[in-house]
Amino acid sequence: MKKILLLILIITSFNSFAQKELNWLTDFNEAAKLSVKTKKPILANFTGSDWCGWCKVLHKEVFSTPEFAKWAKKNVILLVVDFPRKTKLPTALQKQNNALQRAFGVRGYPTVWLFKPGEGENPKKDIQPLGKTGYVRGGAKKWIASIAQYLPKK
Repeated sequence: MKKILLLILIITSFNSFAQKELNWLTDFNEAAKLSVKTKKPILANFTGSDWCGWCKVLHKEVFSTPEFAKWAKKNVILLVVDFPRKTKLPTALQKQNNALQRAFGVRGYPTVWLFKPGEGENPKKDIQPLGKTGYVRGGAKKWIASIAQYLPKK
């Protein structure tokens, strides 16, 4: 019994560690600056975090795993573009998220876009979409493969 409890504790701590390690930004301009500086594309998760069932499944099966955390830290800048129903976002964030939703033609959730921001003074101008995905059944490994194919070649 003690071994089972210890195993559960270890697994839970790995998931918590992976979640704490990831830095999901909400500000597009901050993500764009970091993307240009690090030469990593932005992975934008368009989600309805507090109401979308498939968004919650994607978060649980992929985004909260150590495998995703390791991959994301190496390859992308994370941006969450949220459309919650129970929580009211600040007006500026709502406007930003709505503009990004229109720019990328997002019509359903979850939708995850990989893209490069523009490098001039206006990073929203000259955005270069690289690819998109949504929920992919099969866990972190399969999901990562569905988006990694769009990463720029180094």
